[in-house]
Amino acid sequence: MLLHCNASCTSPFSLVSSSIRRHDHSEESHDTVTLRRRHNARSLSLFTRHNQNLKQTKNPDESQETSVPPRRDDDGDDDRSKLLELSLVTRRTPQFPGSIYAQSASDPDVASSLPSLRKFLGSSDDDDEGEMIAKALEIRRKVTKEIIKESLVRKGRFGITYATNVTDRLGEFVDHVMIEAAALKRLPEYEETRFNIRARTVIEECNFVPLVRWLKYHEFSYNRIGKIICMSKGNLDSIRITIEWLKTIHVKGEFIGVAFLRSGDNILQRSREELDEIVEYLESNGVRRDWMGYVVGRCPELLSFSMEEVKSRVDFFMNMGMNQNDFGTMVFDYPKIVGFFSFEEMEKKISYLKEFGLSTEDVGRLLAFKPHLMGCSIEERWKPLAKYFYYLGISKEGMKRILVVKPILYCIDLEKTIAPKVRFFQDMGIPNEAIGNMLVKFPSLLTYSLYKKIRPVVIFLLTRAGVSQKDIGKVFAMDPALLGCSIGTKLEPNMRYYVSLGIRIHQLGEMIADFPMLLRYNVDILRPKYSYLRRTMIRPLQDLIEFPRFFSYSLERRIIPRHTLMVENRVNFKLRFMLACSDEEFERRVRDKVERRERFEAGLDSQLLDETISDEELAFSDSPEAEEE
Repeated sequence: MLLHCNASCTSPFSLVSSSIRRHDHSEESHDTVTLRRRHNARSLSLFTRHNQNLKQTKNPDESQETSVPPRRDDDGDDDRSKLLELSLVTRRTPQFPGSIYAQSASDPDVASSLPSLRKFLGSSDDDDEGEMIAKALEIRRKVTKEIIKESLVRKGRFGITYATNVTDRLGEFVDHVMIEAAALKRLPEYEETRFNIRARTVIEECNFVPLVRWLKYHEFSYNRIGKIICMSKGNLDSIRITIEWLKTIHVKGEFIGVAFLRSGDNILQRSREELDEIVEYLESNGVRRDWMGYVVGRCPELLSFSMEEVKSRVDFFMNMGMNQNDFGTMVFDYPKIVGFFSFEEMEKKISYLKEFGLSTEDVGRLLAFKPHLMGCSIEERWKPLAKYFYYLGISKEGMKRILVVKPILYCIDLEKTIAPKVRFFQDMGIPNEAIGNMLVKFPSLLTYSLYKKIRPVVIFLLTRAGVSQKDIGKVFAMDPALLGCSIGTKLEPNMRYYVSLGIRIHQLGEMIADFPMLLRYNVDILRPKYSYLRRTMIRPLQDLIEFPRFFSYSLERRIIPRHTLMVENRVNFKLRFMLACSDEEFERRVRDKVERRERFEAGLDSQLLDETISDEELAFSDSPEAEEE
């Protein structure tokens, strides 16, 4: 057993010794493959055993693939190729058992152990030299990205994920670092240094890592950080200077990044005096200093314009009759109007607005009131809406009134906002012409929410106010502004007040159908009129039910003077004939009534009495004297 164990234990060593002897013998023989021992003897013996048939199956010309290709006639090209091979070795290459390549570029036999650059790049001698250089530059670009990422992680203390995301968006800056690092090699102090050291020197000198840290502190995303750094074209100090200037005009938060990305590439090349000149000119034309940050943050294109173009844009609006206050408020309400659109586009939209019958001054006042009109498309917004209004029977004058009263309707979506409300009115039984009149009379109707405003008012009138199903369309056709009233603060208190007077719900519904404005009056205005009707005029409640428009007339200017005149002449009229006429017509009626009474008192024909009693304008039965009789 001891002999057997010794034999079994010594067998591996015998393999190693045999492999060593075989290796020594191969050095003497020219027919055996040359192998360099770089690792343990066991791995070398396994490699040798699995490649015993290498000499039979391998072409002798291919055995030199792991060595540098033979020298060409052009010694300069061969030397340049070797330099590229050596420069690609940036660090110690990880090895594995059985590896036959050199450990690092410092090894004395690196030229014989490194793979050929031409084999690595997959090019032959006949390939274009430019393609090989392009591939080498791409490899160098990847090395530069790794150096930048390493700087962000080690010196900036950023996470590996954040550093990777930022580096992937620094394409132009990576090229800048690579070019500057290559240029440093011309200096004597960097002549013998490696590319990695020169690249790190460039990154440190431009303060790249502190700038990224500063931008992240100001809530810049890594997307914007990458774009802004690429915009700087290597001049990173201009980024910090420009951001500090934007803060002086009150640009805040994320709009600083928006101002960078949308103002064009030339903002970093412009001097601070040029930017201050633009701001001062806008301020002199009505844009306040504390508004400037809001305006620039939402229309940073202003900073990319020359001073002449800024003046021409301001004069474009001033020539439409605007003053400085109108221009300043217009720019604050919609900053894009002064810097986002081209002159051709603005001229086209103004010409289209003039087709509704507006003058240049009217268009100027309209834009000062609602500058968002300039941001609407003619083909997508205005023309479809005009055709839809024409379908509803709205004339050109009606469209003009809608545009002047509620210009926001020409900015909202037709299919999602306007058409559903019109279909709702059609389902209520309102004809298209009546709907068109509603919109002309009260354009704000289309700005209300269908489910939060319009439908609840309709349900309230049907269920609480006593309006019948057949009269509901008539109510809104007569007074569409009723749909804009609040149920809790207007409709409900008014309804309760009328019910408290003794009016029943169905009677109130009929009154609303006759005079829908009844629910829109202030209760404090209704109380004195009702008190005068009941206590001074001594009229029954039925008169009010028959003529609810009584509340629409002024108590001091119409009701009291006419009632006083009736008392002085001892005549009486129904409320409808008393109030629903002009002063001249009312005085004529009073004179006629007095003459009839005098002729009756003089004992004329009794037929005159019958005519007088049967006349609708005579209401002796409603007077106190008639009730007493």
